[in-house]
Amino acid sequence: MTDSNYSEILQRIQSALEAARAVLSRFTAGAVAAEYKIGRDPVTEADRCVDAVLRKELLRDNEGWLSEESVDDLTRLDKKHVWVVDPLDGTREFVAGISEFCVSVAIIENGRAVAGGICNPATDEIFLGSIDSGVTYNGKPSRPSQRASLDGALILASRSEVKRGEWKKFENTNFKIRPMGSVAYKLALVSAGMADVTFTLTPKNEWDVAAGAALVESAGGYVRTLDHQPLSCNNRNPLLSGILACGPLLKDELLALVNGHLPAGRSPRAVDSMRIQRRRYP
Repeated sequence: MTDSNYSEILQRIQSALEAARAVLSRFTAGAVAAEYKIGRDPVTEADRCVDAVLRKELLRDNEGWLSEESVDDLTRLDKKHVWVVDPLDGTREFVAGISEFCVSVAIIENGRAVAGGICNPATDEIFLGSIDSGVTYNGKPSRPSQRASLDGALILASRSEVKRGEWKKFENTNFKIRPMGSVAYKLALVSAGMADVTFTLTPKNEWDVAAGAALVESAGGYVRTLDHQPLSCNNRNPLLSGILACGPLLKDELLALVNGHLPAGRSPRAVDSMRIQRRRYP
């Protein structure tokens, strides 16, 4: 792999996504048994099977690995290139039979998400891109929204956050809010201009957002963490404050909208405290 040309890595990502899709075809969304980790996050046999095939297809010597469904090997911290993957982002939707789940794959280079791929097998969509090639949607070039105002914009929101009432503060606004599962899938849709904005009001882990963020930035869009910092991955603790993403012309309005609207206990300072308490469970 070279720093300036990611064509080989994109081929590897695409091959891995196709292999993951083949594995998922053996399972029926809405008819899959789920176990629950501490914290009530669901996990299924499909998650574990996809994790195994992604590792086989992607990982090479001298590369690191960070996955929601793998025990964390901190030797990744010494690697220049690290895979950050979520074998099945949106497991709740997968278990419920809602077609808002995806396989999410990113390659990190010196802390930056430089290429990624996202596949939603239920909708037959593949998003693929790198910082030197742009983004394709099902093989065709795409770009993020060029909308210059939030007036009339489509914002994709976390279904869980909406159910908890965390988006009530944004009711009676001049944009449309659409609740949806899988933050990775939402980011992919923003990268291809199929939605204008997405953001979270709660912390996310690197595997939730790395691939989607790589796609949005590769397409020319705007990405920041919830505390307004550039996304940096391959941290010892992968918990992030949250994510903001939009087309390039909406960043100022988006920052103005979100600023001051973090729920109680979810400020960037509170997230630092959560980093100490939060643990990952394979």
